[in-house]
Amino acid sequence: MNIRESILPGVGMKYQLDAASGDRLVVVIHDDGRREMYHFEYEDLDQSISMITLEDQEARQIAALIGGMTYKPKQLENVEMAFDDLILEWYTVEPHYYCAGKSIGELDVRQNSGVTIIAVTERKNQKHINPGPEVILSADATVVAIGERDQQKRFKQILMNGGG
Repeated sequence: MNIRESILPGVGMKYQLDAASGDRLVVVIHDDGRREMYHFEYEDLDQSISMITLEDQEARQIAALIGGMTYKPKQLENVEMAFDDLILEWYTVEPHYYCAGKSIGELDVRQNSGVTIIAVTERKNQKHINPGPEVILSADATVVAIGERDQQKRFKQILMNGGG
């Protein structure tokens, strides 16, 4: 997501968010606490298609809902938890991935990415906790890895195509 902010003299702050989906959302926070949110069309990112005004308390309640403070959805394939700078992430090995049928040792995961694989679960419910280098990553297996964000990106590339 790309976020741009700008000061609106005498009004407050403006935040423009361009989401991966192609949506654009503009949030204007007025100095008096009001929030205005504008949603824009995919085809014409200068044409607002909806607008809502929220009081300060309403905006805070919506932020809590969106931020998952009242309900955290169950994520199916890509679950991420942050431990300071560490990320715990789940990956599903697709049949066309480079890593399908290769062992953790063949991929030299820790050396090439820096992540540590802490579990592998296969479709037949076979589980490998703290797997060794001999464990084969089969198609449709779920791989749980821990590492920093840039290490996770490198690891995903190794899974998909063997490297950067």
